[in-house]
Amino acid sequence: MKIIKTVDAEGAVLCHDITQIIKGVTKDTVFRKGHVVTKEDIPVLLSVGKDHIYIWENDENMLHENEAAEVLCSLCLNDNMKRSEPKEGKINLFADCHGLLKINREALKAVNSFGQMMIASIHGNFSVNKGDKLAGTRIIPLVIEKDKMENVKEQALSITSGKPIFEIKEFKGKKVGIVTTGNEVFYGRIKDTFTPVIIDKIAEFGGELFENIVLEDNDKKVTNAILELIEKGADMVVCTGGMSVDPDDKTPLAIKNTGANIISYGAPVLPGAMFLLAYYSKKDEDRTIPILGLPGCVMYAKRTIFDLVLPRVMADDVITAEDMAELGEGGLCLECDVCVFPKCSFGR
Repeated sequence: MKIIKTVDAEGAVLCHDITQIIKGVTKDTVFRKGHVVTKEDIPVLLSVGKDHIYIWENDENMLHENEAAEVLCSLCLNDNMKRSEPKEGKINLFADCHGLLKINREALKAVNSFGQMMIASIHGNFSVNKGDKLAGTRIIPLVIEKDKMENVKEQALSITSGKPIFEIKEFKGKKVGIVTTGNEVFYGRIKDTFTPVIIDKIAEFGGELFENIVLEDNDKKVTNAILELIEKGADMVVCTGGMSVDPDDKTPLAIKNTGANIISYGAPVLPGAMFLLAYYSKKDEDRTIPILGLPGCVMYAKRTIFDLVLPRVMADDVITAEDMAELGEGGLCLECDVCVFPKCSFGR
């Protein structure tokens, strides 16, 4: 690659795309990489501010920006994704299904720390729809050393154990059992407005109500109801209410007495601090069933801890205690008058 004056470019081969930007009118490529410049092209090149241009000279030790973008793309592209063709040295990735986006953050950081190259993405651990843009890749210069691209590829793959940096886990059509607790609901003192919220939210991710059991504040009965739903074939159990420290609130004890592994009772998220997450192992069927204890805020707040955890649970993405602890940064919902979640800081 070398620089020549545009007025002397007739017959030269462009080594990068030339873009024309007119504010409010257009931003598009007027000449593509590999275009042979004609005499008629020179005034056009000058009109877009190109008094000098790069022309291609073969160098077996260097990669053009489009070729380097292909290397970066290969580190990212996975099943359930589509990609664009290279344009101006960039390749974009798009979701090809409705699912949960997972990102190997260590590998992504390693690539972006290497210098002269970048991968920009949306946040992981959130749901994506078919057609959503996930990421874009490119190098910064027009050409880059082949050895450098091989080194970054080797380093990234060593971190991911040979897997792509990005993954989309499709949502499972889970059958969800709901245990509605509370004397006030059981005895008909108030209408149950909690369960319909849960049904609507699980439906967003392909889930459906398996069975709803309504009980008074009796921990033994709640324990038995959870185990009954699991025995009948529920893929997930949600307990609504009874999660605070009041003497009548016994749902955490009921979940514990099932023998499930309690991952976290309490979360660094507002609204939703009194949330409980557990996993019950049904060894005879080789199944692991998530059990969620939901505080009352899920019933009335626009967005809560449930909205951060639910997509992961619905995609069979196992949540650890460390994952829960990391929710503290970004775990404060600002409760905006107009909710734009997930296009906000909540859960980021």
